[in-house]
Amino acid sequence: MANAEEPILEVRSITKRFPGVVALDNVSAQFYPGKVHAVVGENGAGKSTLMKILVGAYIPDEGEILFQGQPIHFSHPREAQEAGISIIYQEFNLLPERTVAQNIFLGREPTRYGLIDQRQLRRRTRDVLKQVGAEDMISPDAEVKSLSIAEQQLVEIAKALSFDSKVLIMDEPTAALATHEVEILTRLIHKLIEQGMAVIFISHRFTEVFDIADTITVLKDGQYVATAPATEVTPSKIITMMVGRELDQYFPRLARPEEIGEVMVQVVNGSNNKLHDINLTLRAGEIVGVAGLQGSGRTELAQALFGVAPFTSGQLTLKGQDSHVKSPNAAIHARMGFVTEDRKAEGIFPNQPLNDNILVSVRALQLVLGRIKRNGTASKPHLVSELVKQVDVRTPSLTQEVQYLSGGNQQKVVLAKWLASTCDIFIFDEPTRGIDVDAKASIHEMIRELTQAGAAVLMISSELPEVIGMSDRIVVMWDGRISGELPAGASEEDIMILATGHREQEAEAAVETAV
Repeated sequence: MANAEEPILEVRSITKRFPGVVALDNVSAQFYPGKVHAVVGENGAGKSTLMKILVGAYIPDEGEILFQGQPIHFSHPREAQEAGISIIYQEFNLLPERTVAQNIFLGREPTRYGLIDQRQLRRRTRDVLKQVGAEDMISPDAEVKSLSIAEQQLVEIAKALSFDSKVLIMDEPTAALATHEVEILTRLIHKLIEQGMAVIFISHRFTEVFDIADTITVLKDGQYVATAPATEVTPSKIITMMVGRELDQYFPRLARPEEIGEVMVQVVNGSNNKLHDINLTLRAGEIVGVAGLQGSGRTELAQALFGVAPFTSGQLTLKGQDSHVKSPNAAIHARMGFVTEDRKAEGIFPNQPLNDNILVSVRALQLVLGRIKRNGTASKPHLVSELVKQVDVRTPSLTQEVQYLSGGNQQKVVLAKWLASTCDIFIFDEPTRGIDVDAKASIHEMIRELTQAGAAVLMISSELPEVIGMSDRIVVMWDGRISGELPAGASEEDIMILATGHREQEAEAAVETAV
């Protein structure tokens, strides 16, 4: 085991420039074995750039990296992996059509007589899955596309362990996980550091940062701000260092009763192959939050309303009229917007410029409706630059291809795309996923401004404080059903009782007892 008193990995005076941007400016940090070191900062602070330098995806312009006390120069991530430094990106690097075993040992498959030794491959895969506690959960022969997000993450961690990694970098590892899955990941991280591994943890979720991290480093605008033991700082202090000011209010005020208007969306007994007996009402001027564990049907509800996987039975009414939203095109025609959870696959055109991505919903509406209204906003020549400023997209140019933006900035582009539209019904599925705390507050305010202008908002989030802080009402999903509705200000405990099906299980037990 490495000496816990000496850093296993160290960066000294690292500088990295891109055209028009200094991504890192003279940054230094030390990472120790058996410790979790969180790196926090706003989107664009330089966190991901620093991590990509550590694993050889980027080469620094200045400075040096020391690994186990020796200077290193990685020119490719594979070199870093083989040396013992692995990274798990927020967007997984797995091949969906390949099996778990093929992904974990890709390019390193055991052979016998010149052929892949399938028996040994499965055995090695089971061994490494056992290290992450997933040997009974994940089959070596399962195709990755059949796994949940949480299971795919375990495969990524297993892959890192198969390289005998000494340093594991986790970039937003909890962004797509439900609460109980975060607990599983937390236990695994503690197990890894007990074995002497150094874990570098990037997250915008401060609850998890303070639960998991031993040490916290703050970056701002590509510069080092401070490093401190997690026990010696508070979330408020870290936020102040990140944004340069105190955030007194995380969430805007809730809607007053007189601000709630007509029914914009009503579902009566809506069902499809994933959803059952959905009864939902959404009014103008309100935000209805949707909570639930991963797989509970939250995203399926959004997709049913938007026509991606429509209801096959029941009644859907939009603005008082019976509606048959059987496709996204029909939803757009009904002036409904959908900020998708999976920005990479469904929300952006990565090879297209930022300005084209933002205007795509406007152009779609022009095609569907033949005209654009909302005080002429969509026809203003400076619409894109105004929206980019409004949602604080960090970019050197409006013609920058979206694939080169950080994950958080890509999410802001998706949000800006729909803010540019004339929609009056909005569905936000994880609208602040991967976005820093300052930008979250700005986006929360923008969502509330939409309702103040008369829009109806359905907001799905796996962050319970966000659901509680933003929602005028909360519906909770469980097993493809709405298990209950709660008023504004409901507790996390109240939500989790419904999200885990506890109330339904009690009711079933009562019926069985009566019988």
